[in-house]
Amino acid sequence: MRLIPVTSLQPGMRLAKKIYNDEGVVLLSVDAELTNGIIRKLHNHGLDYVYIQDADTDDIVVEDIITSETRRKALQEIQVGFRSLIDPQAQKKNYPLIGRSFSGVVDSILNDISTDPEVMIMLMNIHVKDQYLYHHSLNVCIYTLLLGKVHGYSTEELHVLGIGSLLHDIGKIRIPSSILSKPERLTDLEYEEIKLHTEYGFKMLKDEPGIPLLAAHCAYQHHERLNGSGYPRGITEPDIHDYAKWIAIADSYDALTTSRVYRSALLPHQALEVLYAGYGTMYDKYMMEIFKSRVAIYPIGLTVVLSNGLKGVVVHIHKSITQRPIIRILYNEAGERLASPYDLDLLAHHSIVIAGVEGLNTHMHT
Repeated sequence: MRLIPVTSLQPGMRLAKKIYNDEGVVLLSVDAELTNGIIRKLHNHGLDYVYIQDADTDDIVVEDIITSETRRKALQEIQVGFRSLIDPQAQKKNYPLIGRSFSGVVDSILNDISTDPEVMIMLMNIHVKDQYLYHHSLNVCIYTLLLGKVHGYSTEELHVLGIGSLLHDIGKIRIPSSILSKPERLTDLEYEEIKLHTEYGFKMLKDEPGIPLLAAHCAYQHHERLNGSGYPRGITEPDIHDYAKWIAIADSYDALTTSRVYRSALLPHQALEVLYAGYGTMYDKYMMEIFKSRVAIYPIGLTVVLSNGLKGVVVHIHKSITQRPIIRILYNEAGERLASPYDLDLLAHHSIVIAGVEGLNTHMHT
């Protein structure tokens, strides 16, 4: 399979991975043949990349961090849970159950990521994104739990970290959607309103049964930064809980790698560049190193252009040096498709580097 930009799709291509909607329901199945109409719909729904079938790369399989069944159930639980929080009557009646259902989501994710100790963070946002909040909450939870596991937290600690990361943005359900999905630049007043989601989240969670108090602090502090440049209180490194520091990295990364109404998604290597601008000043150095070691900077299936003019697809990532993967060379320097593709290991060819990514918009949006 190959990962290609939606802008490069052609009618007749076939999908290699399913595409889901907000409820985790399959919209397009594996093997679905793309038409002009389907390609237009994918573009309108904000997808940037999809996996397609390709004879020269059919041995490349990209496994998701969690199973499609875990993702589907988790999105349903998140949707029901978040919606019932909007209704005060439902909240009084259902909240202990919501605490239990979110615990179940965390257990399922932990179970899935425990099956492969070497699992890497690939591109997660290959889905229709009409309800950004649900997908974002789930992705941030998956990333944060993976980081917490590598760090060595106990099961109990991971459980609290998982609930905190799943609910970190819960306060956004109190923000008008006209502001949340505004395609233009926010006014100063609107930005101040957005920032209130941290305080709303803290107030919603702090006294609730079945939700750990630390989860409320994750909602409160995930936009604080080590140097005091964050919000809502502008506190500095010693006063920010470690859980909130982990979530800050996962939250920023997922936001950068997701297509939004006001900007295109960045690819992992671009998003890491943005995060590293805050290395040690906004984000914890040790945590950033762990994060970098677990992100597939150039995800498997991505088409890259090498410094020697050859073009190919990433087929394997070296866990030790993720920026020097094995590339299956499909095109020569003149852009002609090779009759016999071959694999080139960048670890063994130090003079060759990845110079670009196919279909990439080189203008970085923020």
